[in-house]
Amino acid sequence: MNVPLWVWAATIAAMILILAMDLIIVDRPWSKTKGPMEFGMKQAAWWAVFYIGIAIVFGFGVMYFGGVTSGAEYFAGFVTEKSLSIDNLFVFYLLLTGFAVPKKYQHEVLLVGIVIAIVMRGIFIVLGAQVINAWSEVFYLFGVFLIYTGYKIIRDHLKGDEDDKDFTQTPVVRLVKRFWPVTKDYHGAKMTVKLDGRRHVTPMLLVIVAIGVIDLVFAVDSIPAIFGLTQDAYIVFTANAFALMGLRQLYFLLAGLMDRLAYISWGLSAIMVFIGVKMILHALHENGVQVIEVGIGASLTVILGIMAITIVGSLIKSRSDGDKNVEVESDRPADRS
Repeated sequence: MNVPLWVWAATIAAMILILAMDLIIVDRPWSKTKGPMEFGMKQAAWWAVFYIGIAIVFGFGVMYFGGVTSGAEYFAGFVTEKSLSIDNLFVFYLLLTGFAVPKKYQHEVLLVGIVIAIVMRGIFIVLGAQVINAWSEVFYLFGVFLIYTGYKIIRDHLKGDEDDKDFTQTPVVRLVKRFWPVTKDYHGAKMTVKLDGRRHVTPMLLVIVAIGVIDLVFAVDSIPAIFGLTQDAYIVFTANAFALMGLRQLYFLLAGLMDRLAYISWGLSAIMVFIGVKMILHALHENGVQVIEVGIGASLTVILGIMAITIVGSLIKSRSDGDKNVEVESDRPADRS
């Protein structure tokens, strides 16, 4: 799409306004007594529906003003980025747990992390668009990278590597600790405090730094994936931004359901491999090789189908495991003492 500069500005301004409204309502910066509210399941569900609703309405707007193809590209990109964010939530869960972030401050930490992620991905999108325009063969590199990423997701899942990683000891976090003393406890939402005449950083700053680093790693995976679906920078940016904006609410909604999504890694791996193959076929087609190209309609159908099968399969397995546990408990002899 040929998007005027004022549309870019209006879109970014609207996103900032929505995030500011979220911050004011939830974190209550005007109140010195109540402070941030803790997120419950019901509240998280309503906010998640709100953000997904905005993303869907925006997608229909893209379809109306930019055409059916542009709308389909947006929805395919949004679903892909949302799917990847579900896997990212598990890492966020380990990170917030590892740093023992109080529940009432987790929303604020995630908000800062999301803003960092949007900025980083914006930079990656600009760079990626320039590389694609200058060197179309980069699709081969992106395709191979995504196929390898799909393989790595399954390999790490089977080995359980992600469970063993200590996300609180990244090189950047260790570097911060090397130059500044760190307080043992949190001091509200403050990132630095002055103790005994010396400036200390708090665990709040460390967890934000760690999330920023993790966001950078996630951007390296997700940006090539969405460029495999569309090369329109506006669609790439908005699909990423809307997928990220509701990530905090999705975290609180799914935090207690992480273990039930048993097949999520398999689904994400399949999506990565599919998009990787699609990119390689596209690169071959651009170089005059007669191959089948996968259209955006077929891509959207495949991605939605993979996620539907993944989620339904995970829920069936979770229910089956729950029934087995109940049977085991019922077979145990009663305690007669």
